[in-house]
Parts: sequence; structure tokens; C-alpha cells
Amino acid sequence: MTFQGLPLFGSVLAAAMALILWTLVVWVWMYATRLPAISKAKIPPQAARFPGSLDTLPDGVRQVANNYNHLMEQPTLFYALAFLTYLLGQQSSFTAGLAWAYVALRVVHSLIQITVNLVPVRFLVFSLSTLVLMVWAGCVVLDVMA
Repeated sequence: MTFQGLPLFGSVLAAAMALILWTLVVWVWMYATRLPAISKAKIPPQAARFPGSLDTLPDGVRQVANNYNHLMEQPTLFYALAFLTYLLGQQSSFTAGLAWAYVALRVVHSLIQITVNLVPVRFLVFSLSTLVLMVWAGCVVLDVMA
């Protein structure tokens, strides 16, 4: 399988699509756990209009929701960087490798947060993913300036 002449894993846009798909998986996971928990806790749906109103739900339910929120935060930089890399013609096997490394680290981060939620381990994975973004952004900036 190729993406505009590149092997699928050689594309920053394919990596972006993979993270979009993972985010949608977490969204389904969130509602598959949240809706039954809300029903069991007899929380009226309208009560969810206030931040913190669902803080009484079990930790496992909240962890999935928190992870979904995290996938709406820093990955916005990833998406912007993926599109800039592609549009500026800076896509290479190295930048694609960084993009896929970021996706893999975010999936690992999700799985840690949603399951065992060990904060030191989760923070380490988050920090590594941030370093990947920094290296990638630095490469794109240096290529543009050259």
C-alpha cells in the first residue's frame, strides 16, 4: 500500500490519519464506559453540563474521558506539523519515522492512562512524545531555513 508514491509508513499524513483513527477509538471507548456509568449512578444527563459534574464516576471511566481530552490537546501540534511538513515538501523517511513514533507513543500513553494510570510512566511516555515533536519541528525549521 502506498500514499502518493510513498510506502504507507513513509507518509506523515498517514501517521496523522492513524492518530485520528485512534482518537475515534478512544471516543467510542469513552462513551461505551461513560454512558453505562452515568446510568448506574443515576446522574441526569443535563447534570453533565457543568465541568466536574461527572467526577463521581469510577476512576476507570474518568481515565478514558481524560485521555480523550488529552488527545485533543498536544496532538493539535502534531497535526499542524504533519500538514506543514507535507505542504512544505519536507516529508522524508526521517520525518515520517518521527510522525509514526509520535503516534506509537500517544497510543502507549493512552493505554497506560486508560488502564494502570501510573503517572510517572505516563509522564515519561508523554515527555518522549514531546521530544519527538521538538526534533521533528526543528528538522522542518532547519530545512525551511536552508
